[in-house]
Amino acid sequence: MFDIHHEVHPADDDQPVHRTVLRLTDFGAVPDSDGDAQPAMRRAIEAAGRLEGPVLLDCPQGCYHFYPDAALRVPYYITNTASEEELPDVTKTAGLLLKGQRQLTLDGNGSLFLFHGKQTMLILDGCTDMEIRNLHLDYVQPTVAEMTVEQCGADFCEVTVHPDSRYELIGGSLDWIGAGWRFCEGPMQVYDPVQNITWRTDNWLAEARLVEVIGPHSLRFSFGFRPDVAPGTVLQVRDGIRDQAGIFITECSGVTLQNTGVHFMHGLGIVGQFSRDLVFRQLDLSPRPETGRTVAGFADFIHLSGCRGQLLIEDSRFSGAHDDAINVHGTYLRIAGQSAGNTLKVRFMHPQTYGFMAFHPGDEIEFVRAESLTAYAASRVAGVRQLNPRELELTLEGRVPPGIGGNDVIENVTWTPEVEIRGNVFRRIPTRGILVTTRRRTVIADNVFERMQMSAILVAADAESWYESGAVRDMTITGNTFIACGSSEAPVIHIAPENKEADSRAPVHRNIRIEHNLFETWDTPVLSARSTEGLTFRHNRVVVAAADAGDRSREMGIYKDKDKDKGMEKDRFSSLEKAVRLTACSEVDLRENSFCIEEQ
Repeated sequence: MFDIHHEVHPADDDQPVHRTVLRLTDFGAVPDSDGDAQPAMRRAIEAAGRLEGPVLLDCPQGCYHFYPDAALRVPYYITNTASEEELPDVTKTAGLLLKGQRQLTLDGNGSLFLFHGKQTMLILDGCTDMEIRNLHLDYVQPTVAEMTVEQCGADFCEVTVHPDSRYELIGGSLDWIGAGWRFCEGPMQVYDPVQNITWRTDNWLAEARLVEVIGPHSLRFSFGFRPDVAPGTVLQVRDGIRDQAGIFITECSGVTLQNTGVHFMHGLGIVGQFSRDLVFRQLDLSPRPETGRTVAGFADFIHLSGCRGQLLIEDSRFSGAHDDAINVHGTYLRIAGQSAGNTLKVRFMHPQTYGFMAFHPGDEIEFVRAESLTAYAASRVAGVRQLNPRELELTLEGRVPPGIGGNDVIENVTWTPEVEIRGNVFRRIPTRGILVTTRRRTVIADNVFERMQMSAILVAADAESWYESGAVRDMTITGNTFIACGSSEAPVIHIAPENKEADSRAPVHRNIRIEHNLFETWDTPVLSARSTEGLTFRHNRVVVAAADAGDRSREMGIYKDKDKDKGMEKDRFSSLEKAVRLTACSEVDLRENSFCIEEQ
């Protein structure tokens, strides 16, 4: 038996709300013990589901362990994760499964939930009016191996392996191992703690001729070449298969994650899929300082696909990912056949995205030319039938439009969100800070982007690679600070639809306003835009590092190559016009910006 408590608290309209309180410890969980809290949590969640009205599941402060042995195994198709060839079995190990819950608040009171093995730590499926707050989630043994470089020579590299990273030597070759997993090669990144930057590199560790143990947690790698890495840097290695996710939110409405730390996520990170009205506030997506680790994410931090309503991400910290910090998009499906006057077959095209229901009866759709990424017809879905995990059959309310091209795609424009990303800090991201493509209002405001190795903000859309839709119609980028982001190939703000046919009379994106931002740069374009109508770049301040300010430039992380000093004056931008690139754009306003070269 368990105790049920009741409390009364004011709602937003000052009317009293009666809420039932359940305590996790009443269901058998023991904080600060090594016991498995998973069975107790499942009993508590089931009890909450049987109650009427708002419920608070209260977790007394402490550390709780979640082991995979008693966890539920459930099949889920998750966007942007793994292909059939990479992962034939889509079963996920659910650390906490909340299915069909209503008006439930899970309050951790600052507790730490530690997950063993590989698990999707939290799954919310078909939930409404949910809040997760005051909680920290982490792995006991993260699936990214970390090691610090101690010294390198002509043909060797010696490293100290982080205590959380376990390994096994077999005949001079190295396997990284954990509970239920093992890998020997995969993507690698380098973290420079002096500049506080992380970048991708080839995994030259996998090319070692011999690996030897030279001390406790110490390894020596022998090569046929000289490793190009400095002592003190941290090497991060992982498997490349996204077989789990950090947190999965699917077909939910009104979900809030608040004041929550997520300190490691295996596979894709926090994934929202065909859900509406999601709030992420005061999240700490970074390693816990006491662990000494440098990685918090195996891939993206927050990935929202096919969502609608209001999406809010604010006052949060993003640091230590292995891919993008935030990605918001829909999915283009290719038209694969027409069997009747109002029936279409459509197909998921990217290997890592398939299997979920991408359309519902009543959804509005648009037909999009693959070459130009412009819409040429619209319709509404009357019925949907899944033919197989890759293909859906759509019955439309009207006839299929004539003139469909061989590679044309369909976008679900009903499931497109309004987005607000405000007051966040992005650091140690090897790729992009924010990717967003939605036709509804988007605001990116008052954020700090520090040393993104690619574009801080990317507005894309494509129908040939990732098939991430769609067209932007109303975007404001204001009050942000961009510190040494991007490269000559990756502008700080990159508006880059992947259309083969770029015509200013047929734009992909419209009405993008970039105002009142600060850009600190060297030779990186601050803006590159393609196929955009109604582009405004006004009241921005662009500060370019001076030619004789090599030390300052290195502090800013503007370049890593010390030999670049020799070409600084030649490469540096001398005017704003040289730092902006436009292709097939119209109605562009570039007035009233400040441009200066910072001298020592």
